[in-house]
Amino acid sequence: MIMANDESTLAGVRYGRHRLLADGRGSFAEVWRDSALGTISEQDAGLPNARFVQANLSRSARGVLRGLHYHRRQLDFWTVLEGRALVALADVRPVLADPGARALVEMRELEAMENVVIPSGVAHGFLALEPLALLYLVTNEYDGSDELGFAWDDPEVGMPWPAIPGTPDGRPILSDRDSSNPTLRQLLEQLRG
Repeated sequence: MIMANDESTLAGVRYGRHRLLADGRGSFAEVWRDSALGTISEQDAGLPNARFVQANLSRSARGVLRGLHYHRRQLDFWTVLEGRALVALADVRPVLADPGARALVEMRELEAMENVVIPSGVAHGFLALEPLALLYLVTNEYDGSDELGFAWDDPEVGMPWPAIPGTPDGRPILSDRDSSNPTLRQLLEQLRG
């Protein structure tokens, strides 16, 4: 069962912990149950009739940073299966309403069997603090049309990423895509254009 609680300053974001049953044989955890999360309002989800339709498993080596990714039509539910992740969230909904506003940011470390619900309009990324397995459910089947992103180190967003021990320059290990994303302002100009 998912034990959800709302400790976020960002609207619609919920953190929780899964209950792990363990004995000498191993362990069992229920990772997803629709009724345990409860009703997700359209306002919290950022979209109407949100329901999860695809599950993905991401594995990352220590020091890998994935993000910041942004979806206009997708709700995410992340569960850390193994390892620890520093989860970074940037609520860009205020910036969409007022280009002079700043994104609201929040970072939180999640360990095995902890989860987070990320609504549409909240950009997200994570840093693998140790080898990481992250399971995530999404409300859209992947087709690439809603796969947006902006620079993980955009100074206007001001995400306080730590230095990464063990990398040559203290910087994270990035994909080509994540290392070449535009700033948030540039992304929003492209979307408005």
